[in-house]
Amino acid sequence: MEEIDQIIDEGGSEIIEWIQSVLDYTLFNLGKTPITVSFLVFFLASIFFVFFLAERLRRLITGRLLKRYQLDPSTNQSIGTITKYVFVCLGLFIVLQSSGIDLSSLTVLAGALGVGIGFGLQNIMNNFISGIIILFERPIKIGDRIEVNGVYGDVVQINARSTEIITNDNISIIVPNSEFISSNVINWSHNERRVRFNFPVGTAYNSNPTHVKRILIEVAMQNEGVLKEPAPDVLFDEFGDNSLNFILRVWSIEYINKPAVLKSQLYYEIFKAFTAEGIEIPFPQRDIYIKSGAENLKG
Repeated sequence: MEEIDQIIDEGGSEIIEWIQSVLDYTLFNLGKTPITVSFLVFFLASIFFVFFLAERLRRLITGRLLKRYQLDPSTNQSIGTITKYVFVCLGLFIVLQSSGIDLSSLTVLAGALGVGIGFGLQNIMNNFISGIIILFERPIKIGDRIEVNGVYGDVVQINARSTEIITNDNISIIVPNSEFISSNVINWSHNERRVRFNFPVGTAYNSNPTHVKRILIEVAMQNEGVLKEPAPDVLFDEFGDNSLNFILRVWSIEYINKPAVLKSQLYYEIFKAFTAEGIEIPFPQRDIYIKSGAENLKG
């Protein structure tokens, strides 16, 4: 029995010594610092732990602390993201300092990385820096109704590299953050969600402009999506080729993300009201004159 215990002890010692030799095996040297297997495992585990804590900290701040102040979702997310970036930078710096790596040997590597960023990673860094600018300056925020380069929809998420927009057709469009810095961005709800829409309306020349204005305002006031204050207004725009052209101006909050629906509702009711009041909706007309005479006949 004692011999079996001795064999087990010797075998266990050999296994421990083998594991220790593997962990102490030097993979390469970084300057004056030997990079062993144990060092590499510890270094990678530390980096993973830093990112894990940073994400937990971001969730803690956005999910618990900032909810007490009833901030809007965009501000909440911006503070949480910035905090995560700061924590990651500090954590990586601490890991590098505590690991004992000879940082002077990384000069050449940093130079090569800079060249790579300048060429291969140019667009990625451009979008990343643009994302930071968006988080600080906040030209757009979550919930805004925006239009950029033909993309029209609601902002649902702002990430470090890109921003997600949902269209009225429930289609997600991922827009690089650099587009919001270098292009013209129409933000329909930057100050508030109350916007004014201008809908053109044409009538025949035999229409009474005052009568037309009264009907248009009555139709607009009856629509629940149109704000009563500021009140709807009608502009006599111009004498067109075939019609008297008016502009119906209405304010709305409910239809900021679907103006076409409001336009359709108003046009249905305008057509019904014009028909009941005997107001004609014009259409292009052309007069054709045919000349005939003996001089045009031959033979």
